[in-house]
Amino acid sequence: MIQETPEGVAEGRPRAAVVRDALGVGVAVGLSGFAFGVTAAGAGISTLQACVLSLLVFTGASQFALVGALAAGGNPFTAAAGAFFLGTRNAFYGLRLSQLLKLPRAVRPLAAHWVIDETTAVALAQPDRKSARLGFTVTGLTLYALWNLTTLLGALGAEAIGDTRAWGLDAAGPAVFLALLAPMLKTSTERAVAALALVLGLGFLPVLPAGVPVLIAALAAPVVLWTKGRRS
Repeated sequence: MIQETPEGVAEGRPRAAVVRDALGVGVAVGLSGFAFGVTAAGAGISTLQACVLSLLVFTGASQFALVGALAAGGNPFTAAAGAFFLGTRNAFYGLRLSQLLKLPRAVRPLAAHWVIDETTAVALAQPDRKSARLGFTVTGLTLYALWNLTTLLGALGAEAIGDTRAWGLDAAGPAVFLALLAPMLKTSTERAVAALALVLGLGFLPVLPAGVPVLIAALAAPVVLWTKGRRS
């Protein structure tokens, strides 16, 4: 909840504390762009294509899902559909952040591109609008710059060493994805959704085209929520 003084001036955290937290998140996650660059190269995506994906898509889960499906031989349209589905969660983040940040109309289209898990988490963790804006901006700027830089370096490095599978680097993408996901599973409901999604994804992997199991796994959320509602 946003707190304000009687005079209407927001009471914020010290700027240094907000910047420190935002930089910590931005740097920690931004470095995982190396893994995306390597994974993209291993999937047969050129360095230019990988960089364009990071510049224009800028949502790690969707990017990893796309290149993972392509690497498995999936249809490009199916792979894109799975990536798009994963990215729709950012639209719901945007609805919440639009009320919290209340940015000027001129900068909203640019800010929308930075609405992802990490910027949302940092912004929502702040006690007031001023701190939320600062946290969102610093996290977004740091993460966007590092993610794109490390994507380039990862793709170039993968091209230099040749076959990434021979080095075991094809597992880098899934490993990073799991590392980012695990800390988010804080409640029993979230863990149940993740477990069921894993079962559905792996279960349908041998029988469905690459990319489709990701869409099937998305059914885990409504199934778990429906089951929980029935029990309550």
